Parts: sequence; C-alpha cells; structure tokens
Amino acid sequence: MSISIAIVEDEKNYNNALKKVIDYQTDMKVIAQFFDGNAALKNLSDLSPDVVMMDIQLQDMLGIDIIGKLKKEMSATQFIMCTSFENDEMIFNSLKAGAMGYLIKGESMDKILSSIRDVYDGGAPMSFSIARRVLTHFEKKTIEVKDFEELTKRETEIVELLSQGLLYKEIADKIFVSIDTVKKHVGNIYRKLQVNNKVEAINKFNHFKN
Repeated sequence: MSISIAIVEDEKNYNNALKKVIDYQTDMKVIAQFFDGNAALKNLSDLSPDVVMMDIQLQDMLGIDIIGKLKKEMSATQFIMCTSFENDEMIFNSLKAGAMGYLIKGESMDKILSSIRDVYDGGAPMSFSIARRVLTHFEKKTIEVKDFEELTKRETEIVELLSQGLLYKEIADKIFVSIDTVKKHVGNIYRKLQVNNKVEAINKFNHFKN
C-alpha cells in the first residue's frame, strides 16, 4: 500500500523537488502540496495523509502551531519537521507539539525517503545533529535528577529556604540548628549539586522544580 504524503513548505523549489523525488518512489505518493500555513491548516485534516513533511518557519505562521492545532484530530498522521532551524527551543517545541521526526534541510533525498518510511512504520527519524542534541538534553536532565536524589531531606529543605531568600541565620532559627550546621549542609549541597555558590544552587533547584 502506498504511503500518502502532504508537503507544507513555502520554498517552492524545495517543495516541488520533494514532490518529484517522492512521486518517483513506488511505495509513496504526494497527495497535496501547501505553500503557506493557512491553506495547510484548513485542508490537512480533510486529507488525512499518512505523513506530513512540515516546514517550521512558514511566512504566515509556525509549522509547530499547525501541528499543535491539528494533532488531536489527525492522530493517525505522522509529522516530520523539515527545516533549517537547529536551536533547542524549536526542536523541543516541535516534539512537544507532536512531531515524530526532525530533519535538517540539506539532508540527502535518500535520508528523507528512508525517514518517511521509518516514521510510517512507527519510528522517530532525526538528523544526526538533532538526535545528539536530544540525547544531550536528556542526559543533563538525568544528571540533575540524580543530583537531587542524593540530597537528604534536610538538605532539600535548606535549598528550598535559600531559594526563598532566607539568610543562614534565618534558616538556622527556622529549623532549630546552629549557623555552623547550616553552613555544613550548604557545603554538602554544593558538592552534590556540582555548583560553586548559592545562586547556582538556587537556579539548579528552581530549574529542577519546573
């Protein structure tokens, strides 16, 4: 059975080049081309293609927003971002919105075709540089979680109080210990969180909480 594909791309030459190469394959066919976001937003859900090749930065809107609006009613459709943007915010906003693939323009047509087949079969194809960024992001998250798991209940309480702006003496009074004990706890917190000062510890704590 042929994989049905829609292309949402305002760069006409690239849009047409994709269509030409895809239509040359025996197992896939382009059923629609859109050159702006509004047209895609109005018509995509009626077409229900198997795969949508989506540009991120269209002239009239973001491709991420289109996916966000359509993903619920197009649950069977897989979206692949095909873009020149490699910044973390764009990558993670795309994945949060529901994109299952993220390719950088400039990838070979072979890579694009294999990615369409891959996403259709349940995969999550990404350009190598994007996959590295995603893995690095989750490695950092894992390290942070591990760091916080090492904190004792008392140390976690002290970081919380530091983040509220309390001084060492105020913390000591609040939890009924000496200032020296608070300082000792703070030293342990810095070591476990791999930070060098109070500001870094608070920032890491707030980032983890969020």
